[in-house]
Amino acid sequence: MRVAVVGATGMVGQVMLQVLAERNFPITELIPVASPRSVGKQVLYKQKEYTISSMEDAIAAKPDIAIFSAGGDTSLEFAPKFAEVGTTVIDNSSAWRMDLTKKLVVPEINANALTKNDKIIANPNCSTIQMVLALAPLHKKYGIKRLVVSTYQSITGTGVKAVQQLENEYAGEKGEMAYPYPIHRNAIPACDVFQENGYTKEELKLVNETQKILDDRTIAITATAVRIPVVGGHSESVNLEFHNEYDLTDIRKLLSETDGVTVQDNPDTNTYPMPIYAEGKNDVFVGRIRRDHSQENSLNMWIVSDNLRKGAATNAVQIGEYLVENNLV
Repeated sequence: MRVAVVGATGMVGQVMLQVLAERNFPITELIPVASPRSVGKQVLYKQKEYTISSMEDAIAAKPDIAIFSAGGDTSLEFAPKFAEVGTTVIDNSSAWRMDLTKKLVVPEINANALTKNDKIIANPNCSTIQMVLALAPLHKKYGIKRLVVSTYQSITGTGVKAVQQLENEYAGEKGEMAYPYPIHRNAIPACDVFQENGYTKEELKLVNETQKILDDRTIAITATAVRIPVVGGHSESVNLEFHNEYDLTDIRKLLSETDGVTVQDNPDTNTYPMPIYAEGKNDVFVGRIRRDHSQENSLNMWIVSDNLRKGAATNAVQIGEYLVENNLV
């Protein structure tokens, strides 16, 4: 299995290599790819150094799978070129997510929709992945009518520049700014770019991607996305209104039985999900599960996950695993 990792030197790309190694993905040839300024440099994978290839050389090598984490413009330009030579692309950018001809996949939910003809597969947004993994079993049984989500997102979602900004601010040093304001001791209610309707792209991703993955455009969704000075993962306050009355015990049981979900929900022992514990783990953690008494058939939850792992790298690798296991590449 020849695997190209496009964007191998980036924050997500580095985690991608870690996850591929941890999960013993069946790689016979690794082809790390990065920007022209990185070509010829080395990256480490399983204690062995690999030379970074150019995009053109990687395409010429015709890998079986190419996992992209190099930005939307790069994906739009090069993913089709990989697909043309028979490579199956798993793309972590927003480039293909809402393309009607492309599948948007969280393996535990809808990987069974994939076929050999799917040569470009979209990996959802980090904040969407962790949320829908918890929502899917509840929607299947009770039917979600309306969803209100507020996110508290890690600076790692912005990248290395944001991490450096926070470290500089901790140290009282001036440096390059990833955000228009300080992030240390602050919360910035602006993730991604504002659109004409007053929402940011990140907020609209939560709306549109959730509806596509759950295959239900009737779910009414509204979102507010906030950047906070945390590195361990994204947190989400989620309020659900179901079409049908639910049983709280059954909600906990459904979540506990969902692959990739860990329930941490015991107020008596102060047990609830937090990014400090989610960091470096592949699961989605759910807690603070409680009835919303202000409205019928409504529920509150708190969802946390490492956005670089299940929110990006792990989900992409799991898609690759499904393709291999089902002989789709």
